[in-house]
Amino acid sequence: MSDRESADDSAKQEHAASKGSKANKDNNRNDEHNGSKDLKGNQANNAYRDNKSGKRTAWAKSGQLPLLDLSEHGSPENGSYNKSTRRQPSATIPPKKNHASIDALDALPTNTMVTKGRGSTSNDPSRFLKSQSIPIDDGWSDGAERLNERLLRAQQVEVKPDLTRSLITRNKSPDIPFEHSINPYIGCEHGCLYCFARPTHAFLDLSPGLDFETKLFFKTNIVQRLEEAWARPSYQPKPLALGTNTDPYQPIEKSKKITRQILQLALQHRHPVSIVTKGSLILRDLDLLTALASLNLVQVYISVTTLDKDLKIKLEPRTASPGMRLQMIQQLAAASIPVGAMVAPLIPFVNDHELEDIVAAVAGAGAGRAGYILLRLPLEVAQLFEEWLEVHMPERAERVMKAVQSMRGGKVYESRWFVRMRGTGPMAKLMSQRFALAVKKAGIQPDERNSLRSDLFVPPQLAPRAADTMPTPQLNLFDQGPE
Repeated sequence: MSDRESADDSAKQEHAASKGSKANKDNNRNDEHNGSKDLKGNQANNAYRDNKSGKRTAWAKSGQLPLLDLSEHGSPENGSYNKSTRRQPSATIPPKKNHASIDALDALPTNTMVTKGRGSTSNDPSRFLKSQSIPIDDGWSDGAERLNERLLRAQQVEVKPDLTRSLITRNKSPDIPFEHSINPYIGCEHGCLYCFARPTHAFLDLSPGLDFETKLFFKTNIVQRLEEAWARPSYQPKPLALGTNTDPYQPIEKSKKITRQILQLALQHRHPVSIVTKGSLILRDLDLLTALASLNLVQVYISVTTLDKDLKIKLEPRTASPGMRLQMIQQLAAASIPVGAMVAPLIPFVNDHELEDIVAAVAGAGAGRAGYILLRLPLEVAQLFEEWLEVHMPERAERVMKAVQSMRGGKVYESRWFVRMRGTGPMAKLMSQRFALAVKKAGIQPDERNSLRSDLFVPPQLAPRAADTMPTPQLNLFDQGPE
């Protein structure tokens, strides 16, 4: 073999080796990419599995993709709690950046952000939706801009009419001091993070998070429908509770005036009503409340959660300030309107240290009685509260949740009657004793609702319908026909 032929053979071998090396690299890259996609898929599947039950977990609902196997850990749904399994939610969306590998998945933006004037830090989809979307790294971008747009859009308030025909809700729970209630609004712009009514928004295919604070509905034809209900021969007048789910004096009441219409109708027909609120707009209706109070037809409770303005801004952002709520009690009492206070909710290691101070403050403002309710975390509220703790009180988040569990039989929430409001265990018992001593020291009564008058009720006299008065040529069954 000549030198030239030898050189040509060497060049061919090097070229073939180079092609083989390139092919191997391409194959390796494809294998790595496919493996990365498989790993992402497995993690997404794991995020939708609860331990042994196969239920979707709170983490999957939140759009957060934890890098762990949830089958070995507890979740808020089954009442167990382990800080090591919780994804740490970020206060803001991180800046946009590309993620080169699956190792960067933990840096994906979570579905959480802190917004001025909003209590919830997330906007997770309704639990009844069959399909949901979560942000995941596709190798091109992390979707932070789109996620930001989605969250910003969720913060815009939308108000729509609620066409529900039935206004009065009948309550059969033995641990609640009312049988009839009306909620003029669905959703509440006050944005109280702990609100136990948040999960009801899921029935509308909306989020119990930001949607509950921004996607609002108001009852329509309130006068006509109430008069129709009160005019029925079978109707028995009982105190009508306003503000049992959502606040009747939230900001949109200023323009809609649904609550004021109810009070006007109650005064006209002498119907008893009770109100629970933390909205200063109630002072607008002092004229109606004074007239109702003169007939022993109304009682009002002002909810006072904290005297700390900074905590109020974080926990219930669009409500009246603590000082304003004390002024509300003062003005209602000065107008001879029976007024009490609800210290609710009491949250261990968040506001429970204020218990005695709150009771003393409301008593000094003129409240005649007071009650309290322990923090309730049904369904999605548990996850929302944990997110809120991680954002605003990360240093005590674990301690707070363990204390909540200790008063709920080891669970995050227990819904049994007579237990859901007060809790169980040594800490719950101590809280009850502290409250009883505080009320006694302040010289006011515990929460026992006043006996409002129902004997003054005047049923509406509805005009007969046109169909009932329209003449008809049809003969009566027993009329004598023509011979």
